[in-house]
Amino acid sequence: MSEFLLELFSEEIPARMQARGAEDLAKAFASAAAPLLEGAPKPFYGPRRIGLSATLRAEVTTEGKEERGPRTAAPPAALDGFLRKHGATREQLVEQNGFWVLQKPGETIAAATLLAQVLPGLIGGFGWPKSMRWNGPFTWVRPLHRILCLLDGTVVPFAIEALPGMASGNLTEGHRIMAAADRVFTVTGLADYEAGLRARFVEPDATARMALIETGLAKLAAEQGVAVVPDRGLLEEVAGLVEWPVPLLGRIDAAFMDLPAELMRTTMRVNQRYFSLVKPDGGAAPFFGLVANIAATDGGATLIAGNERVLRARLSDARFFWDQDRKQRLEDFLPKLESVVFHAKLGTQGQRVARLERLARWLAPHVGADPALAARAAKLAKADLASGLVGEFPELQGTIGRYYALHQGETPAVAEAIGTQYRPMGPGDAVPAEPVAIAVALADKLDTLAGFFAVDERPTGSGDPFALRRAALGTIRIIRENRLRLRLEDALAEAFFGFPQALGETANPEFGMAVAQDKLKTGWQPAPRGAHPPMVAAFAAGLLDFLAERLRVQLRAEGARHDLVAAAFGRGEEDDLLRLLARAEALQALVEGADGPNLLAAAKRAANILRIEDKKDGPHAGPVDPALLTAPEEQALAAALGQAEPAVAQALAAENFAAAMSALAALRAPLDAFFEKVIVNDADPATRANRLRLLARLRGGMDTVADFSRIEG
Repeated sequence: MSEFLLELFSEEIPARMQARGAEDLAKAFASAAAPLLEGAPKPFYGPRRIGLSATLRAEVTTEGKEERGPRTAAPPAALDGFLRKHGATREQLVEQNGFWVLQKPGETIAAATLLAQVLPGLIGGFGWPKSMRWNGPFTWVRPLHRILCLLDGTVVPFAIEALPGMASGNLTEGHRIMAAADRVFTVTGLADYEAGLRARFVEPDATARMALIETGLAKLAAEQGVAVVPDRGLLEEVAGLVEWPVPLLGRIDAAFMDLPAELMRTTMRVNQRYFSLVKPDGGAAPFFGLVANIAATDGGATLIAGNERVLRARLSDARFFWDQDRKQRLEDFLPKLESVVFHAKLGTQGQRVARLERLARWLAPHVGADPALAARAAKLAKADLASGLVGEFPELQGTIGRYYALHQGETPAVAEAIGTQYRPMGPGDAVPAEPVAIAVALADKLDTLAGFFAVDERPTGSGDPFALRRAALGTIRIIRENRLRLRLEDALAEAFFGFPQALGETANPEFGMAVAQDKLKTGWQPAPRGAHPPMVAAFAAGLLDFLAERLRVQLRAEGARHDLVAAAFGRGEEDDLLRLLARAEALQALVEGADGPNLLAAAKRAANILRIEDKKDGPHAGPVDPALLTAPEEQALAAALGQAEPAVAQALAAENFAAAMSALAALRAPLDAFFEKVIVNDADPATRANRLRLLARLRGGMDTVADFSRIEG
């Protein structure tokens, strides 16, 4: 086996591109050099280099193959041309079925030869998210300076034609400042490469750089009795900015410690890539962590002082916006939202505020919140978008609004709702738990879903530019984790009614919904709550399908049986998530119990028979005639259905889904006997029709519980 090492050395690569670039390089190499590989290549990356190491076979032998030539009766010129094309002689030809066939033996190719053939194309065609061109047509993320390519310590020779003067070699570089006197060195292998870089103040392993940063900052923080705020994303980014990480600790001026912790943390992270620290009680600590790319002779004192000056300027800017914004009330920002477009088809942020206020007021009684407080919170929720501070730091929207609300004397519930309106932001983020906050967060997500679905801006494939999947998952998590009993069809319809531009309708306060103007002119009255106009009901059903799919994805990730949720949703009437999940749990207990598999098989058999026979002369609806039930088994099934149907109905009304499943389980024995002894398609038409009606009655009874056809297995 041979050791292979490839390094592509360039100017500084953006930190966010390094890991993906190294992974893509390893994948491309694994594809191009697949016959040689012994195990997967191991990528590595840093601020100025990406590369890989691999174990390769010394050579590879290709399989022999045959090339069919002209017919044996073809003119000699045709045969001569075929031989010239393949560099062969007549002695290598054999005759097969009237054609000349050239038999090419397999050939053995040395690893170095194959690598020299494939690597120029691999490097020349390598794609970066953004590239630049210099000194010719060749493109790379930043100017490429060296290509180190070794096989068992020997250079694999090749050149990049599109980049004059760029050829493979055995040289690389260490730290440009700390190893200035001995920066360029010769490499003989992987171990020599890694040791040489470390000796020249470059840590080649990204995981090791992150560990040095993490442990170094933690040690410095512990010495001050504080702790570093965990931030994996920032840790990975900083590890991509430094080759020789040297953690340092700076101090924040006391004059800025009254600023919100989130504000200080954001300006430090976004503008300077500093780490935040906290005191044991969770409050902001007057320190910040930074990582230098050099071990300074003064222990970093000059570096720390310079970064403290920069941070003072940054925090001074933040304080200016903070002080200026608080001279106004949140309501004073609202008029500015009238000119801010939310979406070209959905109006302005000002119009959205009106929708959220209305929807939050409607949702409040359903989630145990005060309608007036929910409406107040929704009205102010987006006001901070027009503030100077959120304009400077968009990441703080909602958070800053919460501080401003508290500053102007709003109730804690209103301020909390403003601060948590966007939650959950991801799988690990907590959901709002206070009722007013729940109402506002749900209003925000339902308005987003209804609006973008109304104008047909739905997710397609992997594309989801408006984060509708996240909004759906957030809605589901809020309902599940807060154990909310909410009719989603009504909530989605109410959200839809807030978009008169999508409906061509106007608001009617008397009914609390938007109704069609032409229908009002003809005396039309809206249906009772829960019985919506067909267009609205169809729209809500489409959104429910979207939510159901997101729920199935979430349950699949949790290891639950998503097909049971599909079966519960398949009834077409269930839109209460808690009731649906309880039904699915009871359904799982049934299908995984002793009677479940046979009952499920029988139910599917009945459905299949009905589907076939209904196409012939169906549907076979209507009451079963007891006088035509002649076989004991069909009489027993009819009697069992007569007992199960009221029991199931009573259990479902009481939301006792376990009892409903038990009632269905009692059908297993009579169903088995029915299908074993009874011929459904009897020669007598009346008997056949009656037995099909009996099966239709069975299917209808089971459909009140779930759509059993959607259960797998």
